[in-house]
Amino acid sequence: MYALQFDPESSTRKVQQIVQSIIADIERGVLRHRDKLPSICELSAEYDIARDTVERAYRQLKQRGFCISKHGQGYFVQAAVAPKLKVLLVVNKLSSYKQLIYDAFVETLGEQAQVELAIHHNSLQQLERIIDQSLGQYNHYVLLPHFATAAEAKDCLRVLRKVPASELVLLDKDVPDYSPRCLRVFQDFDRDIFNALRDLQAPLAKYERLVLVTPGLGIPYPTDIAWGFRAFCLNYGKQYSICTDIRGEVPAPGTAYVVMDTPNLADLLKKVQLTPYKLGQDIGILSFNETPLKELLDITVISTDFQEMGRSAAQLLLAKEQVSLKNPFYTQLRGSL
Repeated sequence: MYALQFDPESSTRKVQQIVQSIIADIERGVLRHRDKLPSICELSAEYDIARDTVERAYRQLKQRGFCISKHGQGYFVQAAVAPKLKVLLVVNKLSSYKQLIYDAFVETLGEQAQVELAIHHNSLQQLERIIDQSLGQYNHYVLLPHFATAAEAKDCLRVLRKVPASELVLLDKDVPDYSPRCLRVFQDFDRDIFNALRDLQAPLAKYERLVLVTPGLGIPYPTDIAWGFRAFCLNYGKQYSICTDIRGEVPAPGTAYVVMDTPNLADLLKKVQLTPYKLGQDIGILSFNETPLKELLDITVISTDFQEMGRSAAQLLLAKEQVSLKNPFYTQLRGSL
């Protein structure tokens, strides 16, 4: 029997819940043109709703053109146009690289889907509110599960399990503890940075010490990056340190900095300009994630391909493939190293 999205404890009137549920399922393609709707008696008995309530809901649907009635046969879905996929893309924050993902994702889906954007601001509570309020309204839920604390990242499993695995897409950051099969397009943060630094051994040879500069306190970042950074330094005999605020760092010759965020990159460049040392010879800089400004400033960049991430997720979603795909990672060597 058709499953109505219905909550008897909701403050929304029962008539409106029935109408909204059926319209949402028509738009999602769950109910298709000419599908027979449950009879008034069936819905009344299944959900303990007064027959008059169901009848009024069906009357509204008929008046709005979402169903027709046939004498002696019942009510049938009226949907003249094939429905688009409805997709909810939930990101942790707005940024230049999230824009690249979004644009590539939407462009690849084209006219086959309608995409709406929500932001959870690295908050598990906010993500849970978004999911609770949108369940049953979309065909797919595309989530970037980045959170401010390790505890929230662990607890996100409970929220992810609210979404049917067939409708869930995990993007950018994988959640290995989430075992159901779903579509995943992700970065492998520790291996990506390890391999990128290994590929840059020749330009890094002139630097004895490497410094990983992470975002400031309270700003979440994938801690796997630090593991991959340490592993490279230990394997290849490099002195290393990790800092969260470049303002306390005095640039010294023979040091290369791996900078994860733009504010610290800007502060470091200012500091280097005040020294007699030459960037790319005495002091090295490589930065995460490409931007036009970094290209203009001749900054070496290591980055995942965010446009490819958006394209791949859209293509696999349209193909209904529930696979795990590691996204490509690349290095752009420039004068700063």
